[in-house]
Amino acid sequence: MTRQEVIAGILVCAEKLGHTPSRAELIEHGGMSKQQVLRHFGTYKQALKECNLERAWYGRQVPMDRLFEDWAGVVRTLKKVPTVCEYDGMSRFSVRPLTRRFGSWLNVAQGMKEYVEKEGLKEEWKDVLELIDQALSPARSTLRTMTDQPMYGPPVTGCPLMFAPLNEAGVLYLFGALSERLGFVVLRVQTEYPDCEAMRVVGDQRLQRVRIEVEYESRNFLRHMHDPAGCDLIVCWENNWPECPLEVLELKSLVGIQRQEIGQDQDLVKRWKSGPLGPRKDRLE
Repeated sequence: MTRQEVIAGILVCAEKLGHTPSRAELIEHGGMSKQQVLRHFGTYKQALKECNLERAWYGRQVPMDRLFEDWAGVVRTLKKVPTVCEYDGMSRFSVRPLTRRFGSWLNVAQGMKEYVEKEGLKEEWKDVLELIDQALSPARSTLRTMTDQPMYGPPVTGCPLMFAPLNEAGVLYLFGALSERLGFVVLRVQTEYPDCEAMRVVGDQRLQRVRIEVEYESRNFLRHMHDPAGCDLIVCWENNWPECPLEVLELKSLVGIQRQEIGQDQDLVKRWKSGPLGPRKDRLE
């Protein structure tokens, strides 16, 4: 479907239903898939904006009971606590009402658990509570997160970053720290799209230029509405976009391998030393 056909389909669906359709209603009654909307607009919210339509409750405070039922419905569908991207893709609402209420997305699951307990809804939402408890660590289930203090990812080793990144800036730093060992020579970093330009080793004495976009999660590429034609590689902490048309470098999996092997497997260090570009000598002496 073309961009204009998607817009026309949303408007027809809205007229048929008598209100702005949710994602699920659009798929059921509008004859189009979520992928067709995201391909042209990046997010469903942006598609509605192009149609001069608004999400339900957009611009108004959403009641807590509506927020909880919507969030818990997503939990039941996924059989787990959703990530930001998963919730944004499946919810009737944006993530903003929840982050405004709880200070951070990391506090949402704990906040929802407290809401269920306060309102006496344990029996009705028993399955959701079990999934929340699985997602919360023992420490987080007993201690309230301080919203005025910074958050850190889990500790990692084998790289100059002490804790796993929690945002795009941390991913960019981690990639810069590992780029030489991964066979990249960075040419420049910029604020425009794409974020980075580098040369990559592709064979014996052979390099190619590669245009790189840095994201915390690979699916954020869609949310930012980037044109895939302007990029060759997505570098991210977590790859949650299996149907991505571009090559994806997930740093999370690489750091995990290093955490297990650095300091135990001397062959790994030897391969690093004898790699296509090799590390700086002063780091190893």
